[in-house]
Amino acid sequence: MNKNMKSMDGNTAAALAAYAFTEIAAIYPITPSSTMAELADEWSANGKKNMFGQGVMVREMQSEGGASGALHGALSAGSLATTFTASQGLLLMIPNMYKIAGELLPGVFHISARAVAAHALSIFGDHSDVMAARQTGFAMLSSGSVQEAHDMAGLAHLCAIESSLPFLHFFDGFRTSHEIQKIETVDYEVYRKLINHEALQAFRDRAMSPENPFTKGSAQNPDIYFQAKESANRFYEALPDIVQDYMDRYAEQTGRQYHLFDYYGDPDAEYVVIAMGSVCETVRETVDYLNGKGEKTGLIAVRLYRPFSAKDFLTALPSSVKKIAVLDRTKEAGSDGEPLCLDVKGVLYSSDRKLKVVGGIYGLGSKDTTPTQIKAVFDNLKSEEPKDNFTVGITDDVTFRSLPLGEKIDTVPKGTVSCKFWGLGSDGTVGANKSAIKIIGDNTDLYAQGYFAYDSKKSGGVTISHLRFGPEPLRSPYLIEIADFVSCSAPSYVGQYDMTEDVREGGVFLLNTSWDENELNERLTAKMKRDIANRHLRFYTINADALAGKLGLG
Repeated sequence: MNKNMKSMDGNTAAALAAYAFTEIAAIYPITPSSTMAELADEWSANGKKNMFGQGVMVREMQSEGGASGALHGALSAGSLATTFTASQGLLLMIPNMYKIAGELLPGVFHISARAVAAHALSIFGDHSDVMAARQTGFAMLSSGSVQEAHDMAGLAHLCAIESSLPFLHFFDGFRTSHEIQKIETVDYEVYRKLINHEALQAFRDRAMSPENPFTKGSAQNPDIYFQAKESANRFYEALPDIVQDYMDRYAEQTGRQYHLFDYYGDPDAEYVVIAMGSVCETVRETVDYLNGKGEKTGLIAVRLYRPFSAKDFLTALPSSVKKIAVLDRTKEAGSDGEPLCLDVKGVLYSSDRKLKVVGGIYGLGSKDTTPTQIKAVFDNLKSEEPKDNFTVGITDDVTFRSLPLGEKIDTVPKGTVSCKFWGLGSDGTVGANKSAIKIIGDNTDLYAQGYFAYDSKKSGGVTISHLRFGPEPLRSPYLIEIADFVSCSAPSYVGQYDMTEDVREGGVFLLNTSWDENELNERLTAKMKRDIANRHLRFYTINADALAGKLGLG
């Protein structure tokens, strides 16, 4: 087994790469990005060195505005600086982000993208925060999996130093950020080979210093402000080639090749979905499923979102494509379409490719997005007049924008074992399953994935642990719908939740309870009994509470 293969969540994967390049981290933890900041703080306190062999200074500020201001100051002083944030936290950093970009300072923000509170607070994931920052002048790099979060985090720092532009690297909060996967980590020696030491020295030489006085942060009048703003164009024009060059050199070191726009699917695809973030993994699974049935479908996964390179986008798009669906994980109320969709339409309008493009919204506030929903998106494309400005994953009986879903499809690789554990917040179910999936990932040749669904009450609320493991790589960033094994540690859930609904034919259902046979007969619902009988489920009970007491576990 590759010694660099380790099981970890997306936050850890991103922080591990970011730490290598960081001299100063100014932090103000906010869910779901807190883990990145906490890990950097812990590593720093324990003496872990960055790639330059130096300790990392981590400072927790009293607000997100303070963290971004400290970052601006650190960069102005010639230090490589990093922060981690999400949601309102990112929005509070926007004024400083304009300054950091305007002054060509190579800072990097790592964002576990999360909903911004609007009609209600949601601590869960979508892209409404990063989309609110797309005007700041930061380059924007997207990751769709735990492995990509590790790879893109490192690439963001390398490209920032080379280009003199700040980067915003983002991945899906509560999905990629908290999903445990087995990934291949990159040795800091690889970063030392790739970093442009001359560009780094040039950045250091631009630092504020009494020995090197220069004018900075002035106020400009109408005679020159416009021209000065435009003078930065050359940095943005050069950036796509810089990023692709680093992606190519990174591939030589790691064997993992990325492009600004990665195409996946039939080379002669007629219907293509364009998206970014973890949904790309779901689309890939669905594309494999559909193409296996003779269809011609594909995916374009967007990596570099800002600046949006029209040339590279058109190169990635197969010439055979007839219709395109663009998926956005944000809602820009009142707009003629969502951000990524408008970018795609704009590029195609300016080119000689006149294609039908429709846009849709999915996954707001961590709404689960499944292969069945992605199939509905492709089905919509194949219709005579595809619905535009659609939603998928909800039933919209008010404005009637939602796509109808067909029969549930199962696209998980053959040989994968899927397990679902129902628990009570803080009862130990999640902790035990995190340990279990890491043991499987780190001590066997199997690929492993763990995801833990909480409600926002956390302690005392419902938790559902979703574990998959098997011989094939797992590209399933959605909740388990068809499980080989389901367990319930809280007997009070019987009658409240339909826990046997997702157990496959011949699967196992395990209930932790002190009920005897008569009580079971009385308390199991008619629906559960029917499922157990009709699907030939193997039903077991265990009195784990009594067992734990006997073993002195409390």
